[in-house]
Amino acid sequence: MSEKNRDGKRNARDRLAVEREKQRAADRRRRTLIVGASVVCVLGLAAVIGIVAANSGKDSGSTASGPVVAPSGAQGKDSLAIPVGKDSAKSTLTVWEDFRCPACKAFETTYRPTIHELTDSGQMRVEYHLVTLIDGNLGGSGSKRAANAAACAQDAGKFRDYHDVLYENQPEETDDAYSSNAKLIELAGKVPGLVTPTFRACVNDGTHDSWVAKSNKAFQSGGFSGTPTVLLNGKNIYQDSTLTPAKLKQMVEEANKK
Repeated sequence: MSEKNRDGKRNARDRLAVEREKQRAADRRRRTLIVGASVVCVLGLAAVIGIVAANSGKDSGSTASGPVVAPSGAQGKDSLAIPVGKDSAKSTLTVWEDFRCPACKAFETTYRPTIHELTDSGQMRVEYHLVTLIDGNLGGSGSKRAANAAACAQDAGKFRDYHDVLYENQPEETDDAYSSNAKLIELAGKVPGLVTPTFRACVNDGTHDSWVAKSNKAFQSGGFSGTPTVLLNGKNIYQDSTLTPAKLKQMVEEANKK
């Protein structure tokens, strides 16, 4: 083989190797973007764990004092779950979420129509657990203030509608707009009949702050990696990359047949 041919083949192999490395790098970037944009608001990073540990007992999401006042109709252990749907439903979807968490908004936006359909038809009930992960990670009090306001809406029998309004109007993750009670009451105006003197007082007085703090502690001790954490009949399903609204509906229908 001539020297020229050997050089040509070597150059071709080198170019191929370079192209393969470029493709691998692109694949890595794509996977990173997918995980960062849509999976969870993560608690598990070492740096974040260090911050949370250092701020344990310090941040506004975990220091609420006073009696623990659960919202009306709260259920489960320590009355930390806000139920939506019929008690007679055979399947239960458990959702741990934070009103400041963008991944929680992504989950709600994608799955809300299906969740509403399944709860309205009596096939499934949802148990919402409210946490203050973003307050702990980024500072501020928007997670706690919004969770308290949502609990106040539960007292008025309007949790689901207000819950949806909060996600539809969610600010940027670094914008602590929900720390303003006035903003939360303004958004409550989008839910007919919710803004009453009782609701205003509940929001402004932080009636359920200690309950929110207790819910957040339950999340921390539960060993969950981030929000949203979604369990169907006790099984974590949101980590399944193949999950879709249609698959969720199928899973509920199959579970209800058993």
